[in-house]
Amino acid sequence: MTSIEDVRAVAPALEDYRKTVVLGDLWKREGLSPRDRSIVTLAALIARSQTVELADYLNLALDNGVTPAEISEIVTHLAFYTGWANAMSAVAIASGVFKTRNIGVDQLPAASGPPLALDEAAEAQRATRVGEQFGKLAPGLVQYTTDVLFRDLWLRPGLAPRDRSLVTVSALVATGQVAQITYHLNRAMDNGLTPAEAGETITQLAFYAGWPNAFSALPVVKDVIEKRPR
Repeated sequence: MTSIEDVRAVAPALEDYRKTVVLGDLWKREGLSPRDRSIVTLAALIARSQTVELADYLNLALDNGVTPAEISEIVTHLAFYTGWANAMSAVAIASGVFKTRNIGVDQLPAASGPPLALDEAAEAQRATRVGEQFGKLAPGLVQYTTDVLFRDLWLRPGLAPRDRSLVTVSALVATGQVAQITYHLNRAMDNGLTPAEAGETITQLAFYAGWPNAFSALPVVKDVIEKRPR
């Protein structure tokens, strides 16, 4: 963990920006709640395997109302969307935070249980489209996408659909995966994310994933919002 003194010793201006812009302004902006900003930031840090500050932001997330169960589901979800190793790196940090705060397994979601309701029509449409495009090329991937992601992971009740979408969109932006943003941002907005919240999500991610990733995502986000029925 990097201390304030370490930052000042290397980059005094960076510490000043952290204090005045990031903590003093960004995290206080309206348009996205502190809880949502924590979710977006955790998704970015885990997606990019940036664990130096992860313990601090896990603690902040818990203070901002993100529950241990939700953190557990965020890590699990990101194993599929940013890679198993990134999730395992996050587990190593989160386990220490959970121990310090006396968070036990009884506060975490079960490995399996009753799923959320599935929109059968929308899922059938998605599965058909993906199957027609890629079923012959990568049948295993197509089948896992249907059976594991959309008929299991996305239906886990430990994280609300809107928040699960917010995690996914944040991870895609943070890793520069712009080709996937259109589908998942539309899904996020179907799940309740507003245009204003989408804009603030990109603003938050500019600081935690870099300006190039934020600006690369902006044209896609703008296009999605403009094309949605009003």
